[in-house]
Amino acid sequence: MSAAPAVLDHLVYAAPDLAAAAEEVAELTGLRPVTGGSHPGRGTRNRLLGLAGPLGSGAYLELIGPDPEQPEPDGPRWFGIDALTGPRLVTWALRATGLAQRVARARAAGYDPGDAAAMGRRAPDGRRLSWELTPPCAGGTTTPFLLDWGTTPHPAAADLPAAALEAFAVTDPDPAAAAARLAALGGRWPDAAATAGPAALTAVVRGPRGAVRLGHGAVAV
Repeated sequence: MSAAPAVLDHLVYAAPDLAAAAEEVAELTGLRPVTGGSHPGRGTRNRLLGLAGPLGSGAYLELIGPDPEQPEPDGPRWFGIDALTGPRLVTWALRATGLAQRVARARAAGYDPGDAAAMGRRAPDGRRLSWELTPPCAGGTTTPFLLDWGTTPHPAAADLPAAALEAFAVTDPDPAAAAARLAALGGRWPDAAATAGPAALTAVVRGPRGAVRLGHGAVAV
């Protein structure tokens, strides 16, 4: 029996200044991202905004940036945060189970997403959240990573303010190769398939104040 398709879990919007990025998103959408938590040892923290609509149902937007309350990490922060000069939609995650088996199938299909590893953090209410994931950005910006929440309640199940995800566009210099990597992971595009162009992600979300395009920064549309 084939595994169930992996589905959109979240979009990752990284920034060199998390508070400033969250304030900009709040001002443009009319929805204020809520505090997620810190990632011990990674030097990062996040804020979350739920996603709704046919494309975003059950998913969320993660805003992530440096955590000034943590010491400098031993290596570079994930998502290229240390090199960013402004906010950017840097990658996306697929929710799935049985990550070890999925990684093996992906390798057999010609794409190596990297081994899954355990991670965790404390929620603002003190609850311990745990999950497994493959290395983010292993396949570049346009290829998602895999994530399994296990028994931890999904962040989107919390009472998050939610914006409608109206569009999610992927451009890649080789759209066929991007599609092959996604198929190897057992995933599918949440919106239209990738088109040719520089490697980039763009999402359009709508809040009470209107639609906002997230890509290299955020802009009202």
